[in-house]
Amino acid sequence: MYDIIVIGAGPAGMTAAIYARRAAKTVLVLEAVTFGGQIINTPDIENYPVEAHISGFDFSNKVYEQAKGLGAEFVFEKAVEIRPGDGFKTVVTPKNSYQGRAVILATGSENRKLGLEDEQRLTGKGVSYCATCDGNFYRNKVVAVVGGGNTALEDALYLADLAKQVYLIHRRDAFRGDDTNAARLKERENVEIVYNSNVTKLIAEKRLKAIEVTNKLDGSVRTIELNGLFVAVGRVPENQNFAEWVKLDEAGYVVAGEDCHTTAEGIFVAGDNRVKALRQLVTATADGAMAATEAVKYVNSL
Repeated sequence: MYDIIVIGAGPAGMTAAIYARRAAKTVLVLEAVTFGGQIINTPDIENYPVEAHISGFDFSNKVYEQAKGLGAEFVFEKAVEIRPGDGFKTVVTPKNSYQGRAVILATGSENRKLGLEDEQRLTGKGVSYCATCDGNFYRNKVVAVVGGGNTALEDALYLADLAKQVYLIHRRDAFRGDDTNAARLKERENVEIVYNSNVTKLIAEKRLKAIEVTNKLDGSVRTIELNGLFVAVGRVPENQNFAEWVKLDEAGYVVAGEDCHTTAEGIFVAGDNRVKALRQLVTATADGAMAATEAVKYVNSL
């Protein structure tokens, strides 16, 4: 029996483990793959307080060692189910089951991919899913953004202040995002909007060099030479295994406010898998601290 079981060992989950251990609670962290989450693939983090430049791998190692050093237990198994009990929850994996008085869901969310050959290999080598994280690496260079929602429009506006040229590629002839942002983009001289088109091929050697863009209406193919491609076609939260117990919104994110309480007693949420306005490293760690603090209060009340 653990006081708190944390599901997910990204920045939010590991921060939650640190705060829970500092409150002298027993903590189990369950992780399906490896600690670190998405940030582990980021070559250079420069927007996190204290560390001006640190790789995602080094950052994740430091947080992991800190949590381990404080006594958090890590088990690398995928949580597939939560079974509520009387004063405790049972978290089930394909191999074992674990009991905890409180549970923190820190499963994160995954960037929706384009599904192109070499997309994974080129992530961090010209392909990015976060303009605010990586945009500064492309100052005075040529980039493209794929998508038509608010994230894509905001990414293109952000990059237009940094890059020499920005292509915004959208599969439809109208944007799903705000009209105001779309109008602002159309006024930028260094932004070209490519409508009714999909990115159909990544051209690269060691790094991304160009993309092929196919027009959906006439089938014509255009090659665009560039330095970076920013994919903003949505995210996929990792919450479906727990939808029976916590309320999700239409996109699959856990419904919770800044206090990280879910609709289920004793189950909390932290990080990119909850409903929130900003999904960044700093907000993930903040969620971890809040969720752990609330979970500790809950355990103390039992």
